[in-house]
Amino acid sequence: MSERVCIPETVYGGYIFDLDGTLVDSMPTHHRAWLHALRNHGAPQHAFLWDEFVAHGGMAAPDIVADLNRLYGLNMDPETVAAEKRARYDYLLETETLPIIPETVGLVKKLRQQGIPYAIGTGSVRHGALNTMRSAGIDELFDIIVTPDDVPPGRGKPCPDIFLLAAEKMGVPASQCVVFEDAQPGLDAAAAAGMASVKVNELH
Repeated sequence: MSERVCIPETVYGGYIFDLDGTLVDSMPTHHRAWLHALRNHGAPQHAFLWDEFVAHGGMAAPDIVADLNRLYGLNMDPETVAAEKRARYDYLLETETLPIIPETVGLVKKLRQQGIPYAIGTGSVRHGALNTMRSAGIDELFDIIVTPDDVPPGRGKPCPDIFLLAAEKMGVPASQCVVFEDAQPGLDAAAAAGMASVKVNELH
């Protein structure tokens, strides 16, 4: 038992983990990168503050920009802003070592020892996800990593496609999978995929 995440006693056929905010405490670094990119492209100072950022957790970066355009009446280019955000995040990682979330990473290590299938299903593009994993020192723990690069455009979270593909790659029916997530779009994606889910809480 933990205040941050309660690991279920039920043994599932397959385990799917979001990355940012679920395995690695990378959300503050992502937020700083987002604010840098958005301000450079004309977003107002009150846009995408912490609570709004958290509410978009797990969504693909271009989808987030498109949503902010709708919310604030902006005309930012989603791909350009997303690329600048990713570049800023990579730059920040050059000087930071991201901390793991011990409860979920500990579970991954147990699953690996027991031979139970597990995967990452993240809203980060593959390049950014791998950089996050390397910074936190968990890149060698995962053989299956599914990102928005692996599904059709616009089919990232809260659509179920990322998690369904992760289940397929594990060879486990969706109904036998559990998803660990910190953000509502990811929890919605798990529900849409017909999977159980576990909420990973923010560390205060």
